Amino acid sequence: MNYKTKYEVFGLPLIHIRSGKLVDGHYRRGIARGWIAIGDISFGVILSIGAVAFGGIAFGGLAIGLLSLAGLSLGVFSLGGGAIGIFACGGATIAWQAALGGLAIAHEYAEGGLAIANYANDQIAKSYFENSQFFSLARFISEHSRWFLLLVAIPFVQGLIRRIKYRREKSNT
Repeated sequence: MNYKTKYEVFGLPLIHIRSGKLVDGHYRRGIARGWIAIGDISFGVILSIGAVAFGGIAFGGLAIGLLSLAGLSLGVFSLGGGAIGIFACGGATIAWQAALGGLAIAHEYAEGGLAIANYANDQIAKSYFENSQFFSLARFISEHSRWFLLLVAIPFVQGLIRRIKYRREKSNT
């Protein structure tokens, strides 16, 4: 699948969605580039969703962006299993300003199972994390992350719908 909007801004399509495909028995990854990009590998200025995602807001297995959410997340605001950034929240986190997680390493504030920072697991750090909008949102997402598993079902449902449509079209001819 390769979908691009007709509208472009500075030479990039507003939306680009590209999935991989088999070519001569080998899988070719779908690389999407646009303001909003969705693909195996995606480069999105505003939003990027993919196995490897680069963009302003990036979601994926590996995400690099201003705000990134991923298994391995790199960015200014990072949330993931492994998160590296200025502000980071996740299982293992490394941050310049503040880190929250099982392993939390930061320059200024850290809170977690093992916290290393100027203010680590103390009242000052606790107060910082309670008053931070990013960390409040990150905690909310972490507490309700099981609902994100529903997103995994979307490709399966789409495939099932395509298969049903294909069979109907084939039986009508």
